[in-house]
Amino acid sequence: MRWSHLSAPASLLDAAPAASPLPLALPGATVRTFDTPGFAGITFYEVRAKSIINRVPGASRVPFEWTINPYRGCSHACSYCLSGDTPILMADGSTRPLSQLQAGDAVLGTMGAGPHRRYVPTTVLDHWSTSKAAFRVTLADGTRIVASGDHRFLTERGWRHVSPAEPGLPALAVGDRMSGIGHFADPPKESPDYKTGYLCGLIRGDAGAAPSPDPREGDAWIRADAYLDDIPMHEALHWPEMPSGGWYRGFLAGAFGSTGSADRLAVVFTSRDHGFLDRVTDALTHLGLPSRRPPHPQLGGVHSVEVARDFWAALRFRHLTGVSDAPLDASGVGVRSDAQLTVADIEELGLTLPLFDITTGTGDFIADGVVSHNCFARNTHTYLDLDAGRDFDSKVVVKVNAGELVRRELAAPRWSGAPIAMGTNVDVYQRAEGRYRLMPQILAALRDFANPFSILTKGTLILRDLELLRQAAAVTTVGLSFSVGFVDEAMWRAVESGTPRPRRRLDAIRRLTDAGFRISVLMAPILPGLTDTDESIEETVEAIAASGAVSVTPLALHLRPGAREWYAAWLTREHPALAPRYRELFRGGSYLPQAFQNEIGARVRLAARRYGLNRAQPGEARQVSGPEAVTAAEQLTLL
Repeated sequence: MRWSHLSAPASLLDAAPAASPLPLALPGATVRTFDTPGFAGITFYEVRAKSIINRVPGASRVPFEWTINPYRGCSHACSYCLSGDTPILMADGSTRPLSQLQAGDAVLGTMGAGPHRRYVPTTVLDHWSTSKAAFRVTLADGTRIVASGDHRFLTERGWRHVSPAEPGLPALAVGDRMSGIGHFADPPKESPDYKTGYLCGLIRGDAGAAPSPDPREGDAWIRADAYLDDIPMHEALHWPEMPSGGWYRGFLAGAFGSTGSADRLAVVFTSRDHGFLDRVTDALTHLGLPSRRPPHPQLGGVHSVEVARDFWAALRFRHLTGVSDAPLDASGVGVRSDAQLTVADIEELGLTLPLFDITTGTGDFIADGVVSHNCFARNTHTYLDLDAGRDFDSKVVVKVNAGELVRRELAAPRWSGAPIAMGTNVDVYQRAEGRYRLMPQILAALRDFANPFSILTKGTLILRDLELLRQAAAVTTVGLSFSVGFVDEAMWRAVESGTPRPRRRLDAIRRLTDAGFRISVLMAPILPGLTDTDESIEETVEAIAASGAVSVTPLALHLRPGAREWYAAWLTREHPALAPRYRELFRGGSYLPQAFQNEIGARVRLAARRYGLNRAQPGEARQVSGPEAVTAAEQLTLL
């Protein structure tokens, strides 16, 4: 078992467990969660390990023999291991990915039966994931939901399993009409058009607002001040001849900030300026939101525009505009169905994917606009180990005695002084290191025993230990490498959002280079169909060269069992058109075909020559000069 060499810290029993116990129920392990946003949803299990310098299995395809891993699991949360998830409707009208829900969250569920079912707030009681054969259900409005075969959705014919394994269970069929609100709208992007529209709606709306004893202040105006740093006032006040969709979204958000009000499902704009309200009506119409203008003014000659008092319209207004401060209360609203929720296709994906689920007080929840049932019960007593997917990102084991163990094992007579590689399994400079500070003790021990070592990281936190690294380099061989697979910011947000931005990593390389270190870069992983274009390779190699790195080694994505399923889940959701290509590329196992790897390597090598970079041999960035260093001829593992 993975934890068989660990023991619990008897000296840490003063801390009360803050989360469910570690699988295998390690007696006395300290379980912690932290309130800071960077560690939201992550549980840390503090243990005292029995050993820390580990021998790499002989069959492993890596060019080193010994490693140190003070952490098990990684808080970087790269999408190579963590799937993106279906948006779930919260009780306040916002949405949140299913994977990010936690016990205690308030979501919307339903109660009742048949035509009398109604929406009600409910509480998440439990949250977990499993790996199962996956199906894609496509609805008439284009909504696509990936679910297991035993998952149930509410239809006009009652609860139906997507593809039940047991005979006799009610099965979902093409033509069934699901129940719910319909596909959630994507949130707005804070583009220049959105910001300009926001300022226009806020400022012009305020000019026509009825006098108030309490001048409008707060978040809307703070937001406007920030936007004015980018958008000149004269541009903001100009009515565009052909407003874009982004401008309309921003305009309505700003108009709501100055003249809007909300009550249950109602969204109302009031103003004395008829022209302004005409613009509000135009914007609502453009975004497909029905509205009405009461014929008679209120007291004081104030007119209004009201969004249709409908649950779908109320939600869509909030989601399209990004307005988050409009109270929403859907309690008691009837659950409906319409033709847009008709099942158009049910497709077996031929993949086993990680699929999330929750238990709620009502036994259901709203997944991407349709009513979804808690499909199975969690039996935590059957878990003998952590899984390779969500657990890897949300349950991090911390070997709190790592520093003292390294010092003790380096001093043992049987230790030969062989080179040690770090960052080979999980990143030693992941975010958790900022709190636990295990690496300074480890580096000090390696320095004191003049033991050669290497570090591979994506974490800029390594700069904190620059002085220790300098001291170690004065007495032994120190190899430092960074992983920078691409520099595209949008791709970084999609697949490596828990890591430092690529440009920050490149800045760290510059600082380490200035300090006298020769930094190698693993251009890894290169993602087929996403970051293997000529443009991406050229831009990335150019940036790596400019950072001062001495070599670049391209590594194409490879997917071991566990990581394979989790990456596939993200890919299927975000880039479904690429799924057939990936199935073909990885049909032989975890690695891409050698010809494909060679072709990527040749393209990176040509770019490296243009920018004066030497190409490292595969594995060179992970090895340390010494008698036991080995050159590998094959791709290394990053995941």
